[in-house]
Amino acid sequence: MSAPTGAPAPAPAPALAPERHLYWAIADCWTIVRRDLTHLLKQPANIAWQLGFPIVSVLLFVYVFGSAMDVGGEGSYRDYAMPGMFAMTMAFGFMNTAMLVAVDKDRGVTDRFRSMPMARSAVVSGRGVADVCGAALDLAVLAAIAVVVGWRSDGSVLATLAAFALLLHLRFALIWVGVLLGLLVPNQEAAGGLFALAFPFGMISSVFTPPSMMPDWLGVIAMWNPVSSTANAVRELFGRPGTLGDGWIEQHALLMAVVWPLALTAAFLPLAVRRFQRLSR
Repeated sequence: MSAPTGAPAPAPAPALAPERHLYWAIADCWTIVRRDLTHLLKQPANIAWQLGFPIVSVLLFVYVFGSAMDVGGEGSYRDYAMPGMFAMTMAFGFMNTAMLVAVDKDRGVTDRFRSMPMARSAVVSGRGVADVCGAALDLAVLAAIAVVVGWRSDGSVLATLAAFALLLHLRFALIWVGVLLGLLVPNQEAAGGLFALAFPFGMISSVFTPPSMMPDWLGVIAMWNPVSSTANAVRELFGRPGTLGDGWIEQHALLMAVVWPLALTAAFLPLAVRRFQRLSR
C-alpha cells in the first residue's frame, strides 16, 4: 500500500562504518577460505595430480638423465634441478586455480556467491588465500621428497626460509592469472587445455637447463622468464650460486624474484576482480 501523500519518506538504512566493512570483508574471505580448504582436504586427488608431474620429473631428470647432464659450476645436477622443480611446481599451480574457478562457475556456485549479501572481494581473496595454503602443502611434500632423494640446502636457516617464501611469492602472483583464466574460459573442459599454455611457461626457463646452453634467442626468453628468476634466486639462497649466468637479470635474480611477482600481481589482480564483477548473475 502506498504511503499517504505528504508522509515523510522512510529513512535510508545507515551506512556501515569503514571498520565494519573491513571486518565483514575479512570474515567473508575466511568463510571462503574454509570452504575451499575443506574441499581440498576431501579431494586429495587434486594434490596428487598437481604433484604428479614434478615427482615424475624428479625421477626422470635426477635418476635417469641426471648422470648425463652437466650444467657447470659445482655440485651435482640434483642440486641444480631440485630448486627448479620447486619453482616449476609453484608456476604450474595456476592451472589448478583456473580449473577450480571454472568448476565453480560451471556449477553456478560463483553466481550464488554473487547473489548473497557478502563482500564482493571475498570470493577472489578467499580463493587466493586458500591456494597459498594449498601451495605451502605442495611445497612441503615436494621438499620432503627432495630430502629423500638426497638434496640438501647449504644455505642458512634464514636463507632457506627466504627461498621458500620467494617460491610462495611467485605462486601468490600466479593465482590471479589462474583466477582470470578460470573466469574467461567457457567451461571446465577448456580450463583443462591450459596445460598447453603452462608447459612452455614452465619449461622454457632455467628449471632444468641454464639458458646459456640454449640457442641465443631461446636463452634470452628463458632468462627473462619469471620462473627463471625465482629458480635462480632460490638456488642462490640454497647455497648454489655457481650455476648462475652472466646476464644482468641472472646476476640480479634475488631482486627480480621479488619484482616479477609484484608486477604480475599488479597486472592480473585488478583484471581478475574486474572480470568477476562483470559476470552475469
